[in-house]
Amino acid sequence: MSTPSGNQLLDALSAECRKTVLSRSKHVALGVRSRLYWPGEMPQHALFLTSGIASVVATLNDGGSTEVGVIGSEGLTGAFHVIGPISQMTECFMQVAGSGYRLPLAALRELFLGYEEIRGRILEFVQAHSLALGQVAACNKLHEAESRLARWLLMIGDRIESNTIHITQEFLGQMIGTRRTTVNGVLSAMEQKGLIHHQRGRITIPDRGRLEKAACDCYPIIRDSLTRLYQ
Repeated sequence: MSTPSGNQLLDALSAECRKTVLSRSKHVALGVRSRLYWPGEMPQHALFLTSGIASVVATLNDGGSTEVGVIGSEGLTGAFHVIGPISQMTECFMQVAGSGYRLPLAALRELFLGYEEIRGRILEFVQAHSLALGQVAACNKLHEAESRLARWLLMIGDRIESNTIHITQEFLGQMIGTRRTTVNGVLSAMEQKGLIHHQRGRITIPDRGRLEKAACDCYPIIRDSLTRLYQ
């Protein structure tokens, strides 16, 4: 049995296909805010994350922005770009520092077209990610800030496998699509309820079960779609 790569999509491939992808790739470190692609442009590279979190963010003409998706070690950045010629109007950057296998988008497109197994796995990820994008978009519009924040913290905690998340209030407001002053009030209310512990630049989840009860129904929908991925 070959050694796992640390990326769930790659590890779901046969040893031969995984070796083929990795032979075209380079393992790289990625710092916080590393830009992975810009709105309206085809990225030069795709990235199979092995650690860290990438945020997919939509920005409007008035400057407002909100996170519409996150990618961790379950998938890759550039998946939507590789399946067709239309560029995405979102941007993607590292929200939590990590690492991954980077390869030219053109090389991944060749593998996508040439290997049915690779194509199938990428399309599985695109399907799950599309479900999450739609769910988060509805969540940002319809649910209260506290339940959205609880959902977001759980999603990030799942991917980094930790109950401690390092993030500023300003960044957090961008991620859940609300003002910093609102974020501050929500964090204070959640701390009073014992759902989180909040210090400057750091949020700790003391009891995931309680936080799950405070989260909106979007969290289990997204979580379960990722649990079924590649099975």
